[in-house]
Amino acid sequence: MHIFYSDKTRLRQARTELHDGVLVAPFECPERVDLVLKQLQQAAVGELHEPRAYGLEPVLAVHDAGYVNFLADCWHEWVAAGHEGEAIPNIWPARTMRSDHLPQAISARLGYYALAAETSITEGTFEAAMASKDIALAAVEHTLATGEPSFGLCRPPGHHAAFDQFGGYCFFNNAGIAAQQALRQGKRRVAILDVDFHHGNGTQQLFYARDDVLFISLHGDPEVTFPYYLGYADETGQGKGEGFNVNYPLPPGTSVATWMAALDDALATIARTQCDMLIVSLGVDIFEGDPISAFTFTSDDFVLLGQRLAEAGLPTALLMEGGYAVDDIGVNVVNVLQGIKQGGR
Repeated sequence: MHIFYSDKTRLRQARTELHDGVLVAPFECPERVDLVLKQLQQAAVGELHEPRAYGLEPVLAVHDAGYVNFLADCWHEWVAAGHEGEAIPNIWPARTMRSDHLPQAISARLGYYALAAETSITEGTFEAAMASKDIALAAVEHTLATGEPSFGLCRPPGHHAAFDQFGGYCFFNNAGIAAQQALRQGKRRVAILDVDFHHGNGTQQLFYARDDVLFISLHGDPEVTFPYYLGYADETGQGKGEGFNVNYPLPPGTSVATWMAALDDALATIARTQCDMLIVSLGVDIFEGDPISAFTFTSDDFVLLGQRLAEAGLPTALLMEGGYAVDDIGVNVVNVLQGIKQGGR
């Protein structure tokens, strides 16, 4: 298995996150990558490769150009405006205000392009996001070329990033960018299966009216779980995308058996809709010890997850999303990849 990674993902060194009304050190931290790398090297599950630079063209195929320009310039404009600390939104074009006009002030544009306040923009954020999408593209291109599974150790993650909004630690939608690239290179229909504890609202929004990408998400019930305003079971697609968006909102404490039953149903839908490639938004925050999640996976259960994914029988690229129990994150990722290898025999 080819594993793609870049040291540039460490360029995002955020110090600030708003959590439970308190400013804390971010759960999404560079140490996550270090611990995954350590386990990957110890387990020898695959070869490490550096991605090439793909530029902005694949990003602009799924994201708004104004939004991309904002991300590129935000930190410099924030500093130039004399702000101290990291760039954190504090005002939004809420329901009682205008959303058809974008003010010049960087604070206003920060809120316009943000979907939540927990994610700061820091020096190096744009560069890290560029490296992360390069990792995703390299993984998918390897799988397209060889048919073999691949893993992209993406950081920052991507599945909360929408057409023109960031949040949930996400800036570019890595899975969405990779799926669009797969279509561009000849795939007829791509399945994106999101197994992160949190709903991939950004990925859903990107493809909601399309039938060439099937989006399926297993996640914590948005009635009580971030991102709250998307991820319900009645969201099934729009227009020609009707039926190509499937959500499995699951309550806190959901058992592994119940979760796996939902996965089996999801995989049956992928087979029925005749997808010819599978991209997995791999969040290992379904782990029982994750600090901001509420599912019950043990480390051993991730091997079974990998086996089930392999049984889909599709060219598969796995892209890193969430997972914040840093002491266990590397073991859990490696167990998924080991399960993929075992299931592929």
